[in-house]
Amino acid sequence: MEETMSRGSPTNSLPNPIWFSPETGVYTSKHHRRPLPQDPFQDIVSFLFSERHKGEIALLDSQSGLAISYADLRSMVESMAVGIHQLGLSSGRVVLILLPNSILFPIVLLAILSLGAVFSAMNPLSTREEIRKQMGSVQPAMAFTSLEKAAILDGARVPVLPVPENLNYDPVKYPIFHRMISCTPSLPRLPAIRQTDTAAILFTSGTSGHSKGVVLTHGNLIAMIELFVRFEASQYEKESWKDVYLAAIPMFHVYGLSLFVLGLLSLGTKVVVMRRFGVQEAIRAIERYEVTHFPLVPPIMAALVRAKDETRCELRSLKQVSCGAAPLSQKLIHDFLSRFQHVDFIQGYGMTESTAVGTRGFNNEEHKRYSSPGLLAPNMEAKIVDQETGQCFPPCKVGELWLRGPAIMKGYLNDEEETKLKIDKHGWLKTGDVGYFDQDGFLFIIDRLKDVIKYKGFQVAPADLEDVLTSHSDILDAAVTSDVDEEAGEIPMAFVVRKEASNLSPSEIMEFVAKKVAPYKKVRKVVFVQSIPRSPAGKILRRTLKSSHVASRL
Repeated sequence: MEETMSRGSPTNSLPNPIWFSPETGVYTSKHHRRPLPQDPFQDIVSFLFSERHKGEIALLDSQSGLAISYADLRSMVESMAVGIHQLGLSSGRVVLILLPNSILFPIVLLAILSLGAVFSAMNPLSTREEIRKQMGSVQPAMAFTSLEKAAILDGARVPVLPVPENLNYDPVKYPIFHRMISCTPSLPRLPAIRQTDTAAILFTSGTSGHSKGVVLTHGNLIAMIELFVRFEASQYEKESWKDVYLAAIPMFHVYGLSLFVLGLLSLGTKVVVMRRFGVQEAIRAIERYEVTHFPLVPPIMAALVRAKDETRCELRSLKQVSCGAAPLSQKLIHDFLSRFQHVDFIQGYGMTESTAVGTRGFNNEEHKRYSSPGLLAPNMEAKIVDQETGQCFPPCKVGELWLRGPAIMKGYLNDEEETKLKIDKHGWLKTGDVGYFDQDGFLFIIDRLKDVIKYKGFQVAPADLEDVLTSHSDILDAAVTSDVDEEAGEIPMAFVVRKEASNLSPSEIMEFVAKKVAPYKKVRKVVFVQSIPRSPAGKILRRTLKSSHVASRL
């Protein structure tokens, strides 16, 4: 379980490896470049189905055991596409996907993409206000959601199409879906789709803390499949179609989307889908379906550690666990590896803005860097930049991570100014994360410049919560930052300025916010202050608030 370097402890050695150029300050991947399709009219769906493999089961429901075979997958996608097309969806229009994980999620999404339309996925736990805000940004032509969520979309002035949980649905309850999935899989001639065409709009949080729509192209998604999923599979001497993955992380998130909705389906891998995570159900699924790979986030990893101590579960079929989307403590890594010594553990680094492509861990006899998210992906470049001077740093010096490559987003939706702040004129994406590359090219992330809070892997924009807080009649001002939490990684913490005569309590504030936001966005700690520190330009000085809070606890 030992590793050659611990997180946050760069050595003083400054080698000059061939993957780093002292003249330009650019890091290049140590892996061989991978060819990407040069045809400008290559779309993501035809690219996904172009790979030949021996896979039999594509998607399998963890509870019922009902499955979609690879033999049926493409025809189901084409049938759904015909049905959606008959409803009037045309190329370039946006479709909102507000669905929990299911074996039908990929069918709907791939059908939308095959028409040249654009999908915008969001958390199915989102509130009415959050849904309407995103709909106002993307202007969808229609929306796919669950039957129980459909009522929230009443009055949205777009067709709302309920999707069943599984294949054993009642056609009477889902007449439109049943008609679409039953269409003859024969699409009419459609306009050609370019790699540069928009494929997805996914919402994330940027350096200012406000939610932004990340615009991803067909070319970005193709690069993600090739440089992340197919590349990782190529690093191991195995037949990928024999692998069994457990899908517990949400498919609407770029992490789950990249693996379970797109990438793994190009390899013939069996994907076992959980509608929602529960540790005992996950254990049963791993044992029942002989799951070999489990991509997860830190809270799920912690739940497995506790389950091992409580139930002595062995999970003997598991070969690899990969973790991403949120910071991971050294203690949790150690606890997991000490309990599941037969499991290979890796981390990865990526962003919505980089279509989940960045770095990926890989362990062998020579290197076991468990606390590193790994080496740069093929075809990707990086810089470590001093925020004050703009100087590029060599290995083992700490600065802001910049990335460049074919997976970098097209830009932010309807926000050219913010796009220019995030991506410079040479195509470098400023990640807002602080770290370094070690002497062997492994990345270590040690801090974040941006204010976004990561609660159990979900991104929470502080500014969104501040808007909710200041809408309360007894709150004069508010700021939201993160506080450390052993289970969640980070939790939203609110600093609140009350009106002078107000007796508003922390619990009342937390209840007020909870009614207006999704569960993962809830404020979980409240601190009353006399004022909110701000810069001359009016920006909240969140680091000052956090520092004062830490000092008050000492």
